[in-house]
Amino acid sequence: MQVFHGKSVFAGVAIGKIQVYSKAEQQVKRVKIEDTEAEVARYRKAIETAKEQLGALYEKALQEVGEANAAIFEIHQMMLEDDDYQESVENMINVQKVNAEYAVAQTGDNFAEMFAAMEDDYMRGRAADIRDISERLLTVLHGGEEKSINTKEPTIIVADDLAPSETVQLDKDMVLSFVTAHGSVNSHTAILARTMGIPALIGTPLPLDETIDGKLGIVDGTNGVIYIEPDEEILKKMQAIQQEEKEKKELLLNLKGKENITIDGQKIMLYANIGNSKDLATVLQNDAGGIGLFRSEFIYLEKDHYPTEEEQFQIYKTVAETMGEKRVIIRTLDIGADKQCDYFEMAKEDNPAMGCRAIRICLTRPEVFKTQLRALFRASAFGKIAIMYPMITSVKEVRKIKEIVEEVKGELSEQGIEYGEPEQGIMIETPAAAVISDMLAKEVDFFSIGTNDLTQYLLAIDRQNTSLDEFFDSHHPAVLRMIALVVENAHKAGIWAGICGELGADLELTQEFLAMGVDELSVSPNRILPIRKIVLETNVAEYKKNKQEI
Repeated sequence: MQVFHGKSVFAGVAIGKIQVYSKAEQQVKRVKIEDTEAEVARYRKAIETAKEQLGALYEKALQEVGEANAAIFEIHQMMLEDDDYQESVENMINVQKVNAEYAVAQTGDNFAEMFAAMEDDYMRGRAADIRDISERLLTVLHGGEEKSINTKEPTIIVADDLAPSETVQLDKDMVLSFVTAHGSVNSHTAILARTMGIPALIGTPLPLDETIDGKLGIVDGTNGVIYIEPDEEILKKMQAIQQEEKEKKELLLNLKGKENITIDGQKIMLYANIGNSKDLATVLQNDAGGIGLFRSEFIYLEKDHYPTEEEQFQIYKTVAETMGEKRVIIRTLDIGADKQCDYFEMAKEDNPAMGCRAIRICLTRPEVFKTQLRALFRASAFGKIAIMYPMITSVKEVRKIKEIVEEVKGELSEQGIEYGEPEQGIMIETPAAAVISDMLAKEVDFFSIGTNDLTQYLLAIDRQNTSLDEFFDSHHPAVLRMIALVVENAHKAGIWAGICGELGADLELTQEFLAMGVDELSVSPNRILPIRKIVLETNVAEYKKNKQEI
């Protein structure tokens, strides 16, 4: 058994024969040209042909992976029309009097190297796109046909790298997975793989020859491993995981697209919790109605400096645009307690869970808060963003937030910067907020109950202390009564109330939450469909009746 490790692009397990795909290198010779005008015309005709091919690829991708991902091929069309790229090729033909093939190959190499040397990950990923369009032009100029990966049986494709055009043309019924020796997690190919739901690895140092071609392989996309000729133990283990995944997929097929409505007509919103924009594919794959908790603090935790307004804006904008008409609830900075950033230079606290964290940091460091709010309000012009403030304990805090929000809106208006009018809500995660939820409900558009902190504060138990696990009862009557009270007060004030803590994903409580009238559950993406199943099978009135009789 051989084992190779790579970077995971998409999780999942694939078991099958390996097919090594080697792209034939296009031989480009330097040929002296006398009629440069005719050669430039030949180059321009090749561009038009390549654009037609990309148009066809766009239509195919549109059907298979959606508009956002099909846009890759629109980008490739624009790259073909790029002035700098075209000028480089045509100048080389005219000045050096060389053939179009040589000019395209040289320009492609130069531009790809330039992008590959950039510091920004996204821009580095564009090097593959440059190579892809250059290869396409060379194929057209050579008069050849676009090569695609063909296989007679479902296989694991192993290659040095795969271009976006090659990836989108994969027959998903015949391709179990792909593994490449090179590539970037930020490449369009990687993005397409995630959207298509194909287990995939990149940056995997495995031999691309007959020593593995035709051999049995297992791709463990979750852990970034490929096994060549696995032993019996590994094979059985992976087959079991694969079976679990199959059952989940069947659940998806049966439940995807169905409304979250009980037998007796009660509706509930099922949203997803995510930590960054990389999770969006999983959100859409699991048919979430929106994002109920985008943990913006991860933007801060992943950096060694305060993220700028522009850095945050681009992330929020991407999420909003990707989700379209679906609501995206973004929680403002929730640093503190178990989430620390060195560059915040926070004072050491004996009890950080009850210390300076979340909204307390924002209100004591308004410059940091305003930077985030500016980015959020700007991004709200591009989708259905809602803003949620954590760790609230008083009406006074909410009103102070509103003052800062008005300052931000005023500054944006003065600068002529477009912004939306997002919904604004708060997390109910302190007993204080829960007890005065009737007062708080008059100040905001929605509640989202953070059950993790609410439980620890109600029970006076540090949830990070594993030695107290036996005392940490998330089903404690006090917790459930508090949730019911918050929902009741929200409805009295005409606003909606959801749950975004771990308790929302507890399948034992789904019916109880329905009985309380909870309007929304925001959970890990992979919990949405199991919850939907329970919702569809529940008669709330009957559940309440049976509960009273007990």
